[in-house]
Amino acid sequence: MVIKIGKRNIGNDNPVFIIAELSANHLQNFEIAADTIKAIKESGADAVKIQTYTPDTMTINSDNEYFQIKQNTLWDKKTFYQLYKEAYTPWEWQPKLKELAEELDLIFFSSPFDRTAVDFLEDMDIPAYKVASFEITDIPLIEYVASKGKPVIMSTGIATLADIEEAIAACKRMGNHQIALLKCTSAYPAPFEEINLRTIPNLKDTFKVVGGISDHTLGTSVPIASVALGAKIIEKHFILDRDLGGPDAAFSLEPEEFQSMVKAVREVESALGEVNYELTEKIKKSREFSRSLFVVEDIKAGDKMTPENVRSIRPGFGLHPRYSDKIYGRKAKKDIKKGTPLDWDLVE
Repeated sequence: MVIKIGKRNIGNDNPVFIIAELSANHLQNFEIAADTIKAIKESGADAVKIQTYTPDTMTINSDNEYFQIKQNTLWDKKTFYQLYKEAYTPWEWQPKLKELAEELDLIFFSSPFDRTAVDFLEDMDIPAYKVASFEITDIPLIEYVASKGKPVIMSTGIATLADIEEAIAACKRMGNHQIALLKCTSAYPAPFEEINLRTIPNLKDTFKVVGGISDHTLGTSVPIASVALGAKIIEKHFILDRDLGGPDAAFSLEPEEFQSMVKAVREVESALGEVNYELTEKIKKSREFSRSLFVVEDIKAGDKMTPENVRSIRPGFGLHPRYSDKIYGRKAKKDIKKGTPLDWDLVE
């Protein structure tokens, strides 16, 4: 399966598509947002993703018990409205941020959270949409997103198998088959024992989509490891400096960390290669360091060869060790000095 975002083919044998999530890490400061996008480019990401909502499109301003966050998260003691008011990206910034990203040759796209956000992003002509984990059950929103005919990347953080099936069916009802699924664990930060990376190849095989990961663990080991299991998209939160604080700071990567992750991902990609048992010229040369049969004591013509005077040792210029049993007990044709690689011409 391959999808295309901008000029990038994603899936199959194409390079992993690495997304830096800006999220709330701009702290409501446009200059921080712009500087973050510049740092994202320098860190080696392929794309920058934002989120398009307002507090009022996400929830209502209520502090009754239903709207209070109390699940032992980083955001406890706030209401939903307070969190989203702190975290949202002002809409008037978004065209400017897109222009900046594209000047830097970064792909720029967003997660919309309602139809007005989709319409706004359509006016910006973004090349793809991301459906956030908590929106994967909003089938009318998914249908509206999919109806725009652009690739749809969906995180599966809170989804059951049935939820995923329903979301994919919604896309396909709209005639949209450009679908990617990201394995996600919707805990912030996410514990390693709940990541279940082996789900990635199962998602790909079960739903015939591009697979990847949206990762909220601390560090970079999970996204790097995901590549070996077939992840073709990696999404990770990016922040200029965790000391800046903010709702997502704790599980976001700083520029040097993100750059290190990108480097490791590219190294793993290169190392995966293909199923291949052929030896390169360099490895063929290295076979000289393998074992072979050598004369390890001076042998006179007519003397028998024994385990004491012929041994399997390094390097590999003599007969293959498999012939040792055929050699022992046979006589030398001529005098042989210690350190001579054994050859059939030396054996009677």
